[in-house]
Amino acid sequence: MRLNGLRGEEKAENGGEEKSGKEEASGKDAASTAGKGGADKGTDRPSGSGRPPRRRAVRIIRWTALCLALLVLGASAAGYLYYRHLNGNIRKGKLNLGDKQLDRSVPNAEGQRPLNILLLGSDSRSSKENQDLGGAREDADRPALADVQMLVHVSADRSNMSVVSVPRDTRVTIPKCTDPADGKVYKETSSQIINTSLQNGGPGCTVATWEELTGIPIDHFMMIDFAGVVSMADAVGGVPVCVKSNIRDDKSGLRLEKGTHTIKGEQALQWLRTRHGFEDGSDIGRTHAQHLYMNSMVRQLKSGSRLSDPGQLTDLAESATKALTVDKDLGSVKKLYDLGNDIKRVPSSRITMTTMPWVQDPQDPDAHVIPKKGDADKLFSLVRNDIALDGKDKKKPEPAEAKGPAKHTATPAKDKIAVTVFNGTGTAVLPPATGRGSDIASYLVKQGFTKATSDSTPRAQADTTITYPKQTQRADALAVAKALGLPEDAVRLSPSAERVTLVIGGDWREGDTYPKPADAKGNGKGDAKKADGKKSGGSKPGGGDDEDPKHKQGANSDNADNKAPESADPLNGDDKSACMEVNPINRF
Repeated sequence: MRLNGLRGEEKAENGGEEKSGKEEASGKDAASTAGKGGADKGTDRPSGSGRPPRRRAVRIIRWTALCLALLVLGASAAGYLYYRHLNGNIRKGKLNLGDKQLDRSVPNAEGQRPLNILLLGSDSRSSKENQDLGGAREDADRPALADVQMLVHVSADRSNMSVVSVPRDTRVTIPKCTDPADGKVYKETSSQIINTSLQNGGPGCTVATWEELTGIPIDHFMMIDFAGVVSMADAVGGVPVCVKSNIRDDKSGLRLEKGTHTIKGEQALQWLRTRHGFEDGSDIGRTHAQHLYMNSMVRQLKSGSRLSDPGQLTDLAESATKALTVDKDLGSVKKLYDLGNDIKRVPSSRITMTTMPWVQDPQDPDAHVIPKKGDADKLFSLVRNDIALDGKDKKKPEPAEAKGPAKHTATPAKDKIAVTVFNGTGTAVLPPATGRGSDIASYLVKQGFTKATSDSTPRAQADTTITYPKQTQRADALAVAKALGLPEDAVRLSPSAERVTLVIGGDWREGDTYPKPADAKGNGKGDAKKADGKKSGGSKPGGGDDEDPKHKQGANSDNADNKAPESADPLNGDDKSACMEVNPINRF
């Protein structure tokens, strides 16, 4: 199957992104460029560190670059003398431009929170350098599109990382957004594709769109344009990639013979921008090529053989930071360095790259896709609940009071349990279900929990949860869950909770008891309707995966396991055998 809308003939709603072959991979370039931006920063040290030895400086540069590469920022660095200068290069924007923002992820038992960073690749032609790299000078004044969109989820314990890409031609609900620059209000729409969300005020609208699509709270965003991609690829000494056949894509200029090649400079840019040449010629194949490149780059950096020339890295830092836009809370070299330092423990073997499972859009099957019901819901749910997509999470130990004789202790007295109920059912496009907090609190009182009260403070989250601050209160929280029909995995220890706290999420908008899995509603992921006979959610030719039982496992199905569905095309960070399929019409 070929999605024509993803090709050069794309419709106007795609923003003319492909008027030039160079334009097509804008997002990808951005993704790799991103790497640079982040890495540059990572090298900086606070001015008071006072440790000038070259060997230590090189080691810090290498590790910082590695950490930020894990965020697809690539790799680059600069000395602390450039600290203020580089900070000035970085552009900053508001994190979320929607009317609502999801609450941050709940901390785990150790008080750690997962990190969710949205990486965006902009196809902006606003600078001469970007025009030279991306072509289409006539588009210099066109608002940029976010052609590459990847969510990087770093687990709370920093043991693993998941990357979820959403194809740029996915039709979604783009919520109402307000441009912070001029106050212009963009109305909610469900007829556009996700890459156009960037035009509704900036990256903060894309963040709002992702929160509505996935129910995952976004902590930061990083956006990069074309500039710096070439220098980044050179700085890391090139990145090994593989193609299964000879490939020639006149649109991007990529030409490689069958086998493995170390690409750098403009050739790396061509790889990241090529889509017609891979798989079925759609944006899905380009996403897979990005994943292969990113994994390979991380392995290169972990080998310790790259980024050892501080002078070269300083030049790279200059160009990369000029191309970087981040949210205000991440807007300095030091903050980027701290972020990279926080996640550098994640081994490449615990990195999983995925693409949102999809089906063709019934409204425009030749041009657009939509999330695949069940599989996409499952993927997003795993990330929301901080479950590794590789299925290798270690089983969490039972709380001390749940072991041995403690399991047989008397059920706590309901009238002694103080529980606070919040209404968290509001989303970016749906208002809170009226009175949910007070209704459920009243229901609990009728069930004997006489100390149950509601709190009208606004909350917003996709999944219903019960948290408790101390291990000794787990039995109390479980008693509340049992009375409401909530599953045990909705009950979590969280030191930030003041008491047993119930937040009713968007998955429970009506009724006194939590809906059974078979009845649980999706999280507003657009149309779940399938297009009969169409290929979906994978790169294998022939499609038909809708008929494959293993692809029917939704997030709540009885036989669903805790790993990414096969339709998400998961790729492990240590997989050196990955090799791109070449589109038959682009072989030579």
